[in-house]
Formats: sequence, C-alpha cells, structure tokens
Amino acid sequence: MIGGSAGAPAPRRSLRGAPAALALVLVLALLGLALLGAAPGGSGETVSLAGNEPGQRLDVTLVQVVDPASPADPEGPAADASTRLLAVRFRLENTGTAVYKDSPAPSAHVLDTAGKRFAGLNSPTTAGASFPDTVTLSPGGSAEGFVTFRLPEDAAPAAVQFALNGGLADDVGQWSLP
Repeated sequence: MIGGSAGAPAPRRSLRGAPAALALVLVLALLGLALLGAAPGGSGETVSLAGNEPGQRLDVTLVQVVDPASPADPEGPAADASTRLLAVRFRLENTGTAVYKDSPAPSAHVLDTAGKRFAGLNSPTTAGASFPDTVTLSPGGSAEGFVTFRLPEDAAPAAVQFALNGGLADDVGQWSLP
C-alpha cells in the first residue's frame, strides 16, 4: 500500500505471449479498470512469469510499496522539489529450469493514472535493501529487494509491472495500486 505500509497490491494480469499491440491494449484496459476503482485482491499475491528463453520462469511477488521513499545515499539520486522517490519491494523465486540472471530494476515499471510509465532505478533508499545490479538465481533460488522509481511530485501511481529479460519479455505481471 502507498504510504509505507507493508501491504502489497493484488496482481492484475499476465500478458503471456501477446503481440505488443495487444499487450498495450490489455495494459491500458487494466489501467482503466484501476482508475475506475476496480477492487484489488489480497495483498502479497504472486504472479508466475516466463522469460524469452527456454526454462526461464519466475514467481514474482510485490511485497511492499513505500511512497515517498528517502534516498539512503546523500550522493545518490535524490528527489527534488518537483519529484519524489517511490520504492517497491519484490520477492523473486526461480521456478524454472534455467538460471535466472537479470537486472530487476529495468524489469520493473510504475504506471501513473495519466498513463505515464516510469522505469526502475538501482538506487538504494531507507525503505530497505535494493537488489544488486544483477541478480543470479539457480532453479529454486529466491531473492528479495527494492526497486526505486523517480516520479513527479503530483503523479498518482496506478500500477506496478514486472517482466523478465530486462523488462522485454512478452509475459508481463501487473499489480494495481489502491
């Protein structure tokens, strides 16, 4: 939930193998439902996602959203008067047969209520430990960490997305934010 509480929004859909245009239409439709007040499901739900290579599969759980988040490093990217940081904690579990080696930050995006999309950053915040630049998980392995986003101060986050292969996989998980 927004505001730093430990609840997590519910997953919305998996866009498995859909052509890019269809995927965009589905994402916009889901965003529209979120904007119209579609009720989120239970918190901490997991979405199973496939990558573009054989054996690539992760169970991804959105664990927590911290909004606003404070930078952990005074030298790192900090929010200014017109922006704020938002931190999202994910749990990744390799349920496939291949080793998962990827960077979670570019795999994650936030959509706001105006339809703008914001890419994840590898920027530590005081919310908790960030993922390293590259996460390597053998089958059965898991990791948990935060991905940070820089949003305009007045942006209203509507959804969080995650896809393997640096965010380029056809299979996209989405969680609506209240």
